Amino acid sequence: MKKLVFIIVILILWSCEEKTQNKDTAARQLDSIALNQQIEATNEEVILLPEARKHAIEWLAYIAAQNEVDQLKNATLQQTIESSRPIAQVMESLNTSIPDSLSSNAVRARANVLVTKAKVLDQLSHRRQLDADAIIEVAQEIPDEFNNFKIQLNELFLKTLEDFEDELDEFKAERDTISIDSLPQT
Repeated sequence: MKKLVFIIVILILWSCEEKTQNKDTAARQLDSIALNQQIEATNEEVILLPEARKHAIEWLAYIAAQNEVDQLKNATLQQTIESSRPIAQVMESLNTSIPDSLSSNAVRARANVLVTKAKVLDQLSHRRQLDADAIIEVAQEIPDEFNNFKIQLNELFLKTLEDFEDELDEFKAERDTISIDSLPQT
């Protein structure tokens, strides 16, 4: 009797293990399909103002971050997972190397957001159970956040109301000089 119960228990355990293996195989097949899926990122890109671009092209961490974001826009889920750690490292470097000429609270805050998103992507990409939807969501957010970062860089070089008033005063003075010079001499 004990042998019969022992055999039944072994058969039940073997049956359960086989079902688990079948589920794992099905999950792997779904994962391979998902891993080759292209991540749809925004095609919109903020263009830096000439003054901001002049500072950014000398900033190696910015160039590396721009390159990583461009690659992320055209990557598959598998490529995104593989590049998650370098993306996090590049964004950390971007955050720690902000030049004084571009440093402001808003720029530092946007750089912190990029670091946070990149680290979340890295953590999601190295879990035992990958959540494809969560990885895709964060990967799609990084290019948007980089655009927001570039907007903050541009805002450093936008003219203020006082600058416009000074230009207007200069223009008026120049116009008055031209109008006086153009009057016929009597």
